[in-house]
Amino acid sequence: MQISELLQPDWVIPNLKVTSKKQVLQELAKHSANITGLRGRVIFDILLERERLGTTGVGNGVAIPHGKLPDFDRLYCLFARLEKPVPFDAIDDQPVDLIFLLLAPENAGADHLKALAKISRLLREQSVCEKLRGSDNAEAIYAILTDSMSSRAA
Repeated sequence: MQISELLQPDWVIPNLKVTSKKQVLQELAKHSANITGLRGRVIFDILLERERLGTTGVGNGVAIPHGKLPDFDRLYCLFARLEKPVPFDAIDDQPVDLIFLLLAPENAGADHLKALAKISRLLREQSVCEKLRGSDNAEAIYAILTDSMSSRAA
């Protein structure tokens, strides 16, 4: 599975202006609704429910909110680089500025886990995160994500 199968260039938000974790999730849900055709509130509720189980702030300024949705036919990703880091209840208590949203069908199973693992491996690399933080252009961010991801096996 390649990241280009999940993420399209216009699904990259290079400079999202938000001030809280809740606002991040609301904005990502709104953008995802435009991509998937689902109501933003449905997506937001799924993301919020997942956050209640435990934070998706994985540390080093990175969060990977994710959820499974009924009536979904494929995996979708959305990437956002925040204008300013926001508190996200991350495991290292550091604010978050790089967000990779993953939405999956309820029955995605292994594909959902493979995508999460691939995204997590990529965003653990400091050099990739530095490049992402250094760019405020959607096309450049997309290129960083897809070039970096295509060079790794799932």
